[in-house]
Amino acid sequence: MHALEPDIQLKKSKRIKQAMSHPRYTQTIQNLPATVPFVGPEAQERQRGTPFRARIGANENVFGVSPNAVAAIQAAAAETWKYCDPDNHDLKHAIAAFHGVSPENIVMTEGIDGGLGLANRLLVAPGDPVITSDGAYPTFNFHVAACGGRLTKLPFTHDDREDIGALCDEAARQKAKILYLSNPNNPMGTWWNAADIEALIAKLPAGTTLILDEAYCDTAPVSALPPIDVTNPMVLRFRTFSKAYGLAGARIGYCLGEASVIANFDKVRNHYGINRLAQLAALAALKDQGYLKDTIASIAAARTRISDIARANGLSPIASATNFVAVDCTRDAAFAGRVLKELLARGIFVRMPAVAPLNRCIRIGAGLPADLDLLAHVLPEALSAAAG
Repeated sequence: MHALEPDIQLKKSKRIKQAMSHPRYTQTIQNLPATVPFVGPEAQERQRGTPFRARIGANENVFGVSPNAVAAIQAAAAETWKYCDPDNHDLKHAIAAFHGVSPENIVMTEGIDGGLGLANRLLVAPGDPVITSDGAYPTFNFHVAACGGRLTKLPFTHDDREDIGALCDEAARQKAKILYLSNPNNPMGTWWNAADIEALIAKLPAGTTLILDEAYCDTAPVSALPPIDVTNPMVLRFRTFSKAYGLAGARIGYCLGEASVIANFDKVRNHYGINRLAQLAALAALKDQGYLKDTIASIAAARTRISDIARANGLSPIASATNFVAVDCTRDAAFAGRVLKELLARGIFVRMPAVAPLNRCIRIGAGLPADLDLLAHVLPEALSAAAG
């Protein structure tokens, strides 16, 4: 009898499973594919069995965070038992003073990603039309899909910019709930000037909210950024401490908008979702504008170096206002994919855009001098291997 017990137990377990109820997922969730927006460098390192020699693919700031922010984290580490301030009082007031607005015009978010999710929860019901660009930041698309929105993606222009005229026209045609635009743009690093963005805002269709993703505003020319205007309830401007400020791992960002619109975020946000150490680090980083200025200069110098390396190897860098450079491999997507694969095989973590015609490029982040020395050394090998 004892020899049969495991088999009896297995059959009993199967009967219990068959009788079990299962969660009643929403139709929206049932219809979503099981996809992952990004495969992180850590997952790739586990697959490789070895760390990357240069991590210049995730649009991180390898030059690091302000020492003052590090000191703030260290000083508060022993008090991590405390929850964050759910009102984000000190940080919101500091950001408000920095931009010359009221604290009521600001909501803190878990990076821009968290803010995009909240905006979709506020605005998008199943079937609602939302307009974006094909190849633009994919996390936004995931939030739209999770809310059941109907996403329309328009192609970039011939000069690798999001087509703001076509986006606006399509938003009007569909009576879209949201028009999403990143300026400067990810993944190409291109940008529109402030006057063009202001013209888009002036033409926004009634009832369409512009989500303006300004993750890379700190590395952009001043001419690319319209003045902060929190009187227009149809514009939400998202910013982050992840890029130039170097706090990507802390997951902290914010949204600027008209006060009555921002107040609605309190209905859906996770009030204890902001990391307490992130609050303190962001506050210290915001106050250290001298360090930020030096970091931006280092990023600009790295962009120049990447462009020089690309040209020296017969590739065509695209002018960038971000902390990365999209490099046109001058052939098709298949060739760019092989270049990417060969760089990864040689320990250089980079990425590439996902859709045509952007995927003729690879995207290389601003690296430390040693990172870019390594890139200069292995890129000719990677190109040769990719050419086969």
